[in-house]
Parts: sequence; structure tokens; C-alpha cells
Amino acid sequence: MPKQHLSYLKLTENLKRLISISGPTAIGKTKKAIELAIFLNTEIVSFDSRQFYKEMKIGTAPPSKTELSTVKHHFIQNKSIFDNYTVYDYSRDAKNLINILFKKYDNIILVGGSFLFLNSIFNELDEMPKISKDLRDKLNQDFEKKGKEYILLMLKKIDPKYLKMVDKNNHRRIIRALEVSIQSQKPYSSFLGKKNTSKYNHISIALNDERKIVHDVINNRVDLMIKNGLLEEAQSLHKHSNLNPLNTVGYKELFNYFDGKSSKEESIEQIKRNTRRFAKKQITWLNNNGKHFWFNPKIKIDEIVKFL
Repeated sequence: MPKQHLSYLKLTENLKRLISISGPTAIGKTKKAIELAIFLNTEIVSFDSRQFYKEMKIGTAPPSKTELSTVKHHFIQNKSIFDNYTVYDYSRDAKNLINILFKKYDNIILVGGSFLFLNSIFNELDEMPKISKDLRDKLNQDFEKKGKEYILLMLKKIDPKYLKMVDKNNHRRIIRALEVSIQSQKPYSSFLGKKNTSKYNHISIALNDERKIVHDVINNRVDLMIKNGLLEEAQSLHKHSNLNPLNTVGYKELFNYFDGKSSKEESIEQIKRNTRRFAKKQITWLNNNGKHFWFNPKIKIDEIVKFL
């Protein structure tokens, strides 16, 4: 390692730090995280919940084999879509791993776009209650018979705070919030984070670019995914479309195509549109939550290091 890198590390040897790289999808978080991890001679902890699942190799845009071999990553394709892996499980596992890594490193890089999972590293979460099958079946029947607006109205009465946070097009997340709230007699949002007087020093780096550039990058990435076999991957997973990990952008649109609800071209355009909407939500969340230091993704890593 160059001398200037060693001197930088020496300056921070008594300041154990978590440095997160956030931003909208496709902005270049993985690339910047790897560059910074190489500079700081450390490892990367992912908080991208879509990339946990080994069956979803194309549609979640995980780091390439080359990238994974360059810097050690954690929580990448380490679970199966058949596993029930919750934010509570991740919070426990991530904290345990970070405490182990801090014995070896002064800086650890966090990277991803699932901010509920990122927050779970810094907050104390209550363990979710076990849900009775009868309650789960009833809520699913209510959704099938009465529709999305009905369960949204239920959530508004039970947990208006979470209603503002949840993706209102994701009925599974809405039902999950309802079943936890009803089973526990406490709002689902109360389980999602009690502020922890954390021993972690956290610096949040956020990447963003002009809106048109972000949209162009997203559209090009979707085209590349299709070229690399996303259609075939989604087809192989179609029979498991009821599983929660697959209720995500890039797969649910293609499932509609396979079910005859839309054409292939319409589904691909829906992936692009929904991914752009997701990117907008990510930026809005960052703007409304916490303190972040914003950088253009094209900036050289030296500039971020100087800031640090």
C-alpha cells in the first residue's frame, strides 16, 4: 500500500468508522465502494436486500465476479428466495459481522439501496412476533376480495406512520405490516427502529447526478439485463412468483408478461419506468432522513478521501 494510504489509516486508527455509500439505483455505488475499500484496505458490507438472493443473479445487478474477487463483500447472494430472512435477522447478522471486522479494520464500507436495512445497523429493533396462519390467510383473502385500497385503509387506521413509508403498490409489505400490528397490538413502525446510542461512528456518502443522466443509466442497465438473460432468469423463477423476494422491480413486470397481462415490450418499459420511480423514492428518502454528504458519481476517489 502506498505511504500516503498508510498515513491516512494511521490518522484514523482510533476512530473506528462505518462509511456508507448510498444513492439511487444504478448510480455507481458498487464501483465507488470498491474504490474506497481498496484505498482503505478494508471489506464491504452490503445493505441491498435484493442482492441477498442467489437465484436473482441478473435482475438485482449484484457485483460481478471480478468485483467480488477484488474486494471481499458480505451479504451478497448469501440467501435463497426460499429463506425467510427479515430486517431483524439482517440487523443481528450485520452488527455481529461489523464487530468482528472492527477487530481487523478501522474503516468498514457499507453499500446499498435498502435504507430500512441500513438503519437497522444503527437502531435497536424489536423482534417481530410470530404470525398465526389464520390471521395471515384472512388478510390475504381480504386483499383478494376487497383490493389494495381496503388494506391501505386498514393500515391507515392501525399505523399511519408506516403508511407514509411503505410502497403502496407492494401488497405483500402492506399485509406484513398489518399482520404484525394486529398480532402484537402495536404499530408495525414501532418495530423498525428505536434510536440506539450507537458506538459506531457513521459517515454517509451519497451519490447523485442530473435527473436525465440517472434515467439514461437506468434505461441502459435494463437493456443490458435483458441482453444478459433477465427474461430467461425470470422465466425460471416464475413458478415461485408468490415468494416475497420476487415481488420486486425487474421480475414482477416480466411475470405479468408470462401471465399474459402485458406484452414483452410493455413489460420491459414497465421495468424501466418502475426503476426510475424507485430511484426517485431513494433520493427522496435520503433527502428526508439523516445527514449525507453528496458527490457526483464521476468524482475521483481521491476527492472523497480528502473529504473524509
